[in-house]
Amino acid sequence: MTTTAEMPHTSAPAFAGAAMTLDEFLTGIAARAFRFAEMGLRHREDARDAVQDAMTKMLAYRDRPAPEWTPLFWSVLRSRIVDAQRRGLLRLRWLSPQHEGEDAVDWADPVADPARRQEGQEAWGRIVAGLRKLPRRQREAFSLRIFEDLDVATTARVMGCSEGAVKTHLSRAREALQQHLEDFR
Repeated sequence: MTTTAEMPHTSAPAFAGAAMTLDEFLTGIAARAFRFAEMGLRHREDARDAVQDAMTKMLAYRDRPAPEWTPLFWSVLRSRIVDAQRRGLLRLRWLSPQHEGEDAVDWADPVADPARRQEGQEAWGRIVAGLRKLPRRQREAFSLRIFEDLDVATTARVMGCSEGAVKTHLSRAREALQQHLEDFR
């Protein structure tokens, strides 16, 4: 199994075919899962722990059909994040002013033009800041639907709610993010 320290910085598809092994699946989804957990927990170490716990839990499901792994993994990871939040493991140190420069984003594809790169980093920083302000359910719906490109039914299954609730959370998240980004103009 891949550890979070060995996580790739590319976005491999979560499910590439029936012949994929669980190890390949976890390797492909690790970086995105870490970013998702980090947005929810707001602390790198807690996010690493949550992702590692979810990956370990997935070992019990290795005999399940590969198409079931994606919604199952996101459900397990989401549960781990909620558990960590409930236990009070959330450390607000990440949000404090002395740590603002510690951006959690890895810029794996550097742009040749430093000005464009800086603009891209600032734009992503604004999006992340907007996501941090969203209520948990809206942030989850947005991340799973937009970043992970899960369909509404799968997102509802992962979040443990109705498809209508997913649509409502996503709509509210988009509206709040749009307002947040307009404030920067």
